[in-house]
Amino acid sequence: MAKLIFINLPVSDLARATAFYQAIGAVKNAQFSDDTASCMVFSDTIHAMLTTHDKYRQFTTKTIADAKTTSQVLLCISADSRAEVDDVVSRAGRAGGVIDPSPVDEYDFMYGRSFEDPDGHLWGVNWMDLEAFAKARTPA
Repeated sequence: MAKLIFINLPVSDLARATAFYQAIGAVKNAQFSDDTASCMVFSDTIHAMLTTHDKYRQFTTKTIADAKTTSQVLLCISADSRAEVDDVVSRAGRAGGVIDPSPVDEYDFMYGRSFEDPDGHLWGVNWMDLEAFAKARTPA
């Protein structure tokens, strides 16, 4: 069985956060969602669990960081093409996110952009040409 990843993100407004992630292409899995959490599915192996602050506090006694002013993690998801990178970031902007808060990554073998969700969680979206990357790293 493939390993799965569930990223848990505390959000200040669950409905707004759910709508945002749906707008960028994630699908809500109702089986693992309720009025305290939304399970947003990016792929068979990548899920973001959006939780209310009260729900998140059930898992930790630590203070919930304000992702708009502090950073603990940078999340990155792959894309199949440069066009998909631009599409996801554009959808994030239209859905109320901040686009390109980090510098654009522009290389022969890789292209990446970023966005912040409405709660300030920072996401990168990257496409990589693995063949070009291997050639760039092979000594002549």
